[in-house]
Amino acid sequence: MKLDFKNKKSHLLSSLVLLSLVTAQVHANEKKEHSSGKHSAMKMANFGPGDHYQHAMNIHPADFKKVKDISKRASDIPAPLNRSRSKTVKINLEANEVISEIAPGISYHYWTFNNTVPGPFLRVRKGDAVELTLHNDKTSSHAHAIDLHAVTGPGGGKAVTEVDPGETKTLSFKATTPGLYIYHCAAGNPATHIANGMYGMILVEPKKGLSKVDHEFYVMQGELYTQGRIGTKGFQKFASAKMIDERPEYIIFNGRTGALTGAGQLNTKVGDKVRIFIGNAGVAKTSSFHIIGEIFDRIYPEAALNNSHRNVQTTLVPAGGASMVEFKVDYPGNYVLVDHALARTDRGAWGLLNVTGQKNDALYSGEASHNKATEKKHHNEH
Repeated sequence: MKLDFKNKKSHLLSSLVLLSLVTAQVHANEKKEHSSGKHSAMKMANFGPGDHYQHAMNIHPADFKKVKDISKRASDIPAPLNRSRSKTVKINLEANEVISEIAPGISYHYWTFNNTVPGPFLRVRKGDAVELTLHNDKTSSHAHAIDLHAVTGPGGGKAVTEVDPGETKTLSFKATTPGLYIYHCAAGNPATHIANGMYGMILVEPKKGLSKVDHEFYVMQGELYTQGRIGTKGFQKFASAKMIDERPEYIIFNGRTGALTGAGQLNTKVGDKVRIFIGNAGVAKTSSFHIIGEIFDRIYPEAALNNSHRNVQTTLVPAGGASMVEFKVDYPGNYVLVDHALARTDRGAWGLLNVTGQKNDALYSGEASHNKATEKKHHNEH
């Protein structure tokens, strides 16, 4: 029995020593993955993992390029491929860190692909050989990389694309599986890079393509974690502690508040068939995508193109996931895109679909109550 006890004790001590060595190596590797560039803070990891989450960068906005409008237009999307053969597709992306506005008078240090949030909509066909080149601008404060959920291989491409400021690397992969996929930066602490704006979508079309529609739109929900409370004016730094606590100050469509309104709204006319590619970058919240006053004729849950549902009111879009919705517009007016966790509209998660054309009173009619109230107020003021 004593011999057995000694053997067990020896085995336990050996296990503890081995565990301590493995743990020490992990911590050593974390500290080696420091921020690159002149803005790096004490050579620490990129806000993560957890023991570094309170790290804050000293950002000087004057050191970065100013972008007037960070938002990607929903209509800025490549046309359907309409080809019968696979080919080699070359894609060039650039990691850029810029200063732009979340809302009027509120600026932020965005990390982007190609100077917009989301980054470019990428479109390839099943069977295509893709050569994706990622360049990290020399002014960047961090190393960057790309993980495409459409890629089968280590890190979705991250393992061969991590680039320091000024560097360029190329990933080659085959588009094997049709679907709509998220891509995002995966360098350092991926959640930080995504929360700062480094995400987009890639569509792998089936060999026969998608059904014909009149309009396609590109919409992505994201979250911004700022030091100041929602609406606080001036330059806002990234708040890593809020990200860890999953408390975004802003939840937005296409990079900023109001991106899908005014000049950025979605425009169609009565009778048009519409397809919206909707993605959710996260990093914490699931989206309940809904259009007020519309019913989706067909949705593809989690963007599985071989599995559609009909006549759906609201569709869930998980963090790091996507969906595709299709519908015909039948009546003119303004339709509001929302995350139907409706408290989030006040944080920025809404946009407009404007439909023009002839009314159909058999489908919808009535007198808007606000018209009478407006007329009465106007009469009393005069």
